[in-house]
Amino acid sequence: MAEGTDDMVKHVILWTLKDELNAGEKAAVKAGIKEGLEGLMGKIPGLTEIHVYTEGLASSNADLMLDSTFTDEEALKGYAVHPEHVAVANGKVRPYTAVRSCFDFEQ
Repeated sequence: MAEGTDDMVKHVILWTLKDELNAGEKAAVKAGIKEGLEGLMGKIPGLTEIHVYTEGLASSNADLMLDSTFTDEEALKGYAVHPEHVAVANGKVRPYTAVRSCFDFEQ
């Protein structure tokens, strides 16, 4: 990509679900997170791509990953506080996750 304002911003999250969830509960939580977050496409200004991956290889040490792309850092900041994103985060993600790691970067 060209330098400056043409750069897209990637927002990548890795989550580990709470240990007290059994396999069936984890599967349901993963499906809910995937549906909720991917359902934000077209609803958040500047969000150009959003994918949730729920089936990692055995070598993984996280349960699921969010891979999202924004037009710029301002769009990412807007996503963080957008009511539809906050509703998904508070209703489908935060109650079930023990560990969250985030890596944001320009591409």
